[in-house]
Amino acid sequence: MTKLSVNINKVATLRNARGGNNPNVEKVALDCEAFGAEGITVHPRPDERHIRYADVYALRPLLKTEFNIEGYPSKEFIDLVLKVKPHQVTLVPDAPDQITSNAGWNTKEHLDFLTDLMDTFGNAGVRTSIFVGTDPVMIEYAAKAGADRVELYTEPYATAYPKHPETAVAPFVEAAKVVRSLGMGLNAGHDLSLENLRFFHANIPWVDEVSIGHALICDALYLGLKQTIEEYKDCLR
Repeated sequence: MTKLSVNINKVATLRNARGGNNPNVEKVALDCEAFGAEGITVHPRPDERHIRYADVYALRPLLKTEFNIEGYPSKEFIDLVLKVKPHQVTLVPDAPDQITSNAGWNTKEHLDFLTDLMDTFGNAGVRTSIFVGTDPVMIEYAAKAGADRVELYTEPYATAYPKHPETAVAPFVEAAKVVRSLGMGLNAGHDLSLENLRFFHANIPWVDEVSIGHALICDALYLGLKQTIEEYKDCLR
């Protein structure tokens, strides 16, 4: 079964907007686990506008499911991952001031850089994942770099889904087949929601993990966190 990893960045954003510790990021993460999530994702950025480095250190000993840290591999980020040693690190090509991840890596252009990182994290016992689009060449070069998995950037799917579901998912199905043929694991994330997740999973049932944050937290405002997680997990059955 495909695992649901809940990205809790938006919880930290809400906390930081007011100061103090409400909502409590650590408690929300543990509640997500208790309600059925199989993983927790965080994406610390240099300005710490949502998840802070201190949050990452605090969460590591508390979590009982998989811990996924994603971000751009700056020196500070690399040091953080090597100290915390999460189950998985997901590398994204974000500029420091980006609002959110909006493209996959050019893995061919950055092959040497990514290969060194795969070696560094792999030697530390951390599973590696590279954020990519659906271009088969980019997936092939992620494999050449030594990545354990890729995470497909699914915003184009989510954008096209309401009008043309079959057209929207088609390039992702083909990309997923390439990933499988190369022997890598497959993750997916960005703008997956209760509206489009079930169809995505029905067409690519071998996805190992979906990472969902913004839409899930928005849904939780109306449905409550427990019911929201249950409904997302139902989309993956």
